[in-house]
Amino acid sequence: MKQVFEVKNSHKRVDVFLSQTLEISKSQALHLVKSSLVCINHMVCKKGGESLKIGDKVMILAPPVIPCEKPSEIHRDIAIIYEDSEILLLNKPPGLVVHSAPSVKEATLVDWLKMKGFSLSSLSGEERYGIVHRLDKQTSGAIIIAKTNQAHVKLSQQLKNREMGRYYLAIIDGIMPQKMTIECQIGRHPKNRLKMANLDTFRHKRLVSRYSKSDFIPLLESKNGKFQLIGAKLYTGRTHQIRAHLQTLSKHILGDRLYGYELDMDIRIMLHAYLIYFIHPLTGKKMFFKVPVFDDMLKFLNDNFDRIILDEVTREDFIFHCFDTF
Repeated sequence: MKQVFEVKNSHKRVDVFLSQTLEISKSQALHLVKSSLVCINHMVCKKGGESLKIGDKVMILAPPVIPCEKPSEIHRDIAIIYEDSEILLLNKPPGLVVHSAPSVKEATLVDWLKMKGFSLSSLSGEERYGIVHRLDKQTSGAIIIAKTNQAHVKLSQQLKNREMGRYYLAIIDGIMPQKMTIECQIGRHPKNRLKMANLDTFRHKRLVSRYSKSDFIPLLESKNGKFQLIGAKLYTGRTHQIRAHLQTLSKHILGDRLYGYELDMDIRIMLHAYLIYFIHPLTGKKMFFKVPVFDDMLKFLNDNFDRIILDEVTREDFIFHCFDTF
């Protein structure tokens, strides 16, 4: 799907025009130009500094389908929760990295998307085609993918103004007695670069940080009183946010040894993006989805919690009500 915009003001560079019109960064605009996805009056634009004049037609072409370079390494299928011409909602399995990075050697979610032949947004660069937001490798659940650049822009805006949101389920060690809100500056831990931390607790004032906020609600204690199922709502989307915020409360997600989980249980991090809501980028319709919990986490819940009460506290209306009455 292509987009066409008419220039209303002259003496503007095409990269500046795209950045302002699409509300994207200048580097994202330049990436579109370098990918030959921008035309001016039906001629492919060669450089971001090209000047525009009043009446020029700027066309943004649909991103091409990118072939997967590592198809033999992808041995799993991924559940598609919803799909149309603009977006794709997936249930990301645990153990799968979302996109490539220098330290990532295995196949990623982006590789799977390429292998399946999806046409994806190109605003985030080749290694992150279609990725609007991410989940940690061991976190499972709802992740939305942009198929078009237009959808990518609008979904990114929704993340910023909180019209898109997610509710998580997590199983923690110990008991959280009441609803809690953590609001702090978060950044890399000064003594362990693999971790994020609440930097408000450190005296060093020059650490790079960003504002973060999460709400936590207790849902159900385990039958032996050692674990608890909680809900988490993010107001910001920082790396490891839930995990770092829980550590501030001296609580840890089961399986999360990086942040202090110590019990002798060989399990992955019990964190799942359970509910997601957003506004459809094309129709403007409000959309809501519940994304099923994976078998490993579901088995742990059924083995350790009262099943009847568990069904009650994991109903979407119950979770919404708990957070709405915070």
